Amino acid sequence: MSSSPSIVITGGFGALGSAIGMAAADAGARVCLIGHGNAPDTPLPSIGNIDLTDPDAAQAALQQASGLLGGIDALVNVAGGFQWQTSSGDAFDAWDRMYAMNLKTAVLATRAALPWLRARPQARIVNVGATAALSAAAGMGAYAASKAGVIKLTEALAAELAEAGINVNAVLPSIIDTPQNRRDMPDADPRQWVRADDVARVVLFFLGPGAVAVTGAALPVTLGRGARSDERL
Repeated sequence: MSSSPSIVITGGFGALGSAIGMAAADAGARVCLIGHGNAPDTPLPSIGNIDLTDPDAAQAALQQASGLLGGIDALVNVAGGFQWQTSSGDAFDAWDRMYAMNLKTAVLATRAALPWLRARPQARIVNVGATAALSAAAGMGAYAASKAGVIKLTEALAAELAEAGINVNAVLPSIIDTPQNRRDMPDADPRQWVRADDVARVVLFFLGPGAVAVTGAALPVTLGRGARSDERL
């Protein structure tokens, strides 16, 4: 990868996506953020109001990002969401929603980015999963299963794209210290959570020269405390 790679980040308007974007830009990369809502006030090129669960919208967004950056060296799939839901009630809607938000977005963004990634030497894809995929608690079946799908997608893409020289890896954060998580879990101790900036540094490792021989990996980012059953983004 060049010293000034072009990196596209989905879910780029959230706490983690924006942290990755700023860290990459500070490291000298050209960055484009793609998000579901209105584009925020940021110095980074941004493409807003994109539904990445729609194949045509994903294709158009990645094509626009490529035009803004002059190609794509790396794709970081951050787009996703969380819903707690037990097997009763609105269970099947939750499974569909989590699949669409956490897995389908990564599949469609990757498919749309591949023509540009294939044209670049040592291209990279980094997917954001969650350590909940390794151990799910009650009410987290749909979320954890969708994030487990991200791990398997990563493994499959690593094998499929090896001959093209495209490395594909995943990071698995535990609970991330974000304003939304602090609001949703006011009684929790955020000192036990991982910071978005810390996750961003791991993503940059996978994008950098130190990971040139690493593909198909799924790396937990948990502050050394191991997988927990109540983790979410």
